[in-house]
Amino acid sequence: MARDWWGSAGPVARIEVVYDPFSDALGIIRPRVTSRGFTAGGRWAVRFTPRQQTLSVHVAVRGHCGVLVGDRDPICLDEGDVLLCHGTAPWILASDRAVPPADADDLFALDPAPIVQLGGSEVAGIAGHIQMDVDPILASLGHVTHIRAADPAAAALRYLLGRVLRELGSPAPGSAFAGEKYAQIILVEVLRVALEARDAHPAVGWLRVFADAELRPALVLMHEQPGYPWRLADLAQAVSMSRSAFATRFRVLSGMPPLTYLHHFRIRLAEVALRETDATVATLAARFGYSSESSFSHAFTRTAGVSPRHYRSLHRAAVHGPGHAVGH
Repeated sequence: MARDWWGSAGPVARIEVVYDPFSDALGIIRPRVTSRGFTAGGRWAVRFTPRQQTLSVHVAVRGHCGVLVGDRDPICLDEGDVLLCHGTAPWILASDRAVPPADADDLFALDPAPIVQLGGSEVAGIAGHIQMDVDPILASLGHVTHIRAADPAAAALRYLLGRVLRELGSPAPGSAFAGEKYAQIILVEVLRVALEARDAHPAVGWLRVFADAELRPALVLMHEQPGYPWRLADLAQAVSMSRSAFATRFRVLSGMPPLTYLHHFRIRLAEVALRETDATVATLAARFGYSSESSFSHAFTRTAGVSPRHYRSLHRAAVHGPGHAVGH
């Protein structure tokens, strides 16, 4: 008879942990978040410029305003609503579309305060930016997503961005760590919204393959054992499909063949290892299923644009400054 946590005799419940490849994939994205609050009143307009590999999140805390994105129909952002934006076209938040918009970056640069005043206080909002290292997530999201205040996800995002604003505005012990974790949870909430929106799935994309229950067993195998020399036949057998049917379905949903997906996943894992550990290039080559250090270096360079050693040097120089000792 085993003992429970309090020391008394009793049976021990067996808890089955279900592997979640979606969580595994999110672990390599490294989202970082910045957040600024603002108040506005009267006639005003502010233009936000898209940033590379960045998802922008706007929350209407009080009042309402209009949103203009390219040639789309205007969106009314009501109190409690959340707006997600990314892409190449700038967007404008405004009380009056006839007002020439001020540039948000310039406004926030001029005033370092957590809450920037743009006039009155009829409208209050939060502008958050989530930057990430991996592009496929943004490619899977619509350029503009409007989440109504009544949606439970809107309440969660309002709370999380408010916490980020508080951490950034009044730094306390652990604020940097907390900000990183809030960014991860914000991203999870955003992706859940995209997964649950029945009419918002893109034709192809990273998110679609994770939403497909039939392909899940193959994803689990690739994520649990990325260094194993998986063949197309192995993965097809795991989902009880023919090789051609499996390859076609995977490519239609994800936009790439299964083994190409596996290659990209291995390289992303290698990037994390190069940033966060001192593992040698030879060690990583063996860990991720490459026959030699040179074949791994070639594959990494082809995908990441730089060699593994150069990637590590660039990252450590950015974090610690030039001249930091770099291991090989």
